[in-house]
Amino acid sequence: KYYPPDFDPAKIPKLKLPKDRQYVVRLMAPFNMRCKTCGEYIYKGKKFNARKETVQNEAYLGLPIFRFYIKCTRCLAEITFKTDPENTDYTMEHGATRNFQAEKLLEEEEKRMQKEREEEELNNPMKVLENRTKDSKLEMEVLENLQELKELNQRQANVDFEAMLKQYKELEEEQKRREQE
Repeated sequence: KYYPPDFDPAKIPKLKLPKDRQYVVRLMAPFNMRCKTCGEYIYKGKKFNARKETVQNEAYLGLPIFRFYIKCTRCLAEITFKTDPENTDYTMEHGATRNFQAEKLLEEEEKRMQKEREEEELNNPMKVLENRTKDSKLEMEVLENLQELKELNQRQANVDFEAMLKQYKELEEEQKRREQE
């Protein structure tokens, strides 16, 4: 590149871009959803050209929250969702409904059960003892089942490689003898 002798980079004007500027990005649908207008299913991993913007006056621990605008593949209705860094997920805003997620419900149920158990244990020392015995009993059963499975696998996978190699060599020698005869 040629820079003239009188070039001054400070004289170049700066671009003044708005803070709520929208960018066009290529992204995949982060979850299964169904369009509210036409009922079209949009599966997780479907690629879209989306508009991305930073949500104003919303942040989580200093992390910006982004909003994405996509269009339904059938009816071209606008669907929006935004990032949810608190739950490491996305939240549906409008235009579609998120399909049933059994894994998420299962995790929430497990957390709830764990909290109930901890609250119960705080109030009742006998419950702590009962839960410990249940846990140890369950752990023993799991270990026994694992041991049984290991034994079954050992019985079924009883292969003698030396004998196989010896048999192969004998067959090979026999074939050589036949060829020579």
